[in-house]
Amino acid sequence: MSSKKSTDKLDRVVSEARIASEERQKGYRSRALKMYPWVCGRCAREFSEQNLQELTVHHRDHDHDNNPDDGSNWELLCVYCHDNEHSRGTDSGYGDLGSEKKKGEATHNPFAGLASMLDENK
Repeated sequence: MSSKKSTDKLDRVVSEARIASEERQKGYRSRALKMYPWVCGRCAREFSEQNLQELTVHHRDHDHDNNPDDGSNWELLCVYCHDNEHSRGTDSGYGDLGSEKKKGEATHNPFAGLASMLDENK
């Protein structure tokens, strides 16, 4: 029975957190849209009221709770550029030779004993 109570409490906490996050987002989004022209900061695509839902607010420091009144942490990006911006961090780990650990020398020699095997066949 306590499991049910803890699950209900967890559901309530998660729901409240989502509501609070949505309220914060509405606040800074509306402020950013009033502050900046409706143009993507990367691809320069222009937006109107008909397609404004495709324009997002990007937090430059990736902290969604950092919403200064002057908007210095915000950048308006279209959904495509915003997705690209966030995937850059994920993609940067691929093919980055500088971050790979140096691997030790191989200890296994697949040709060890080959000469003796060839000598046996003579």
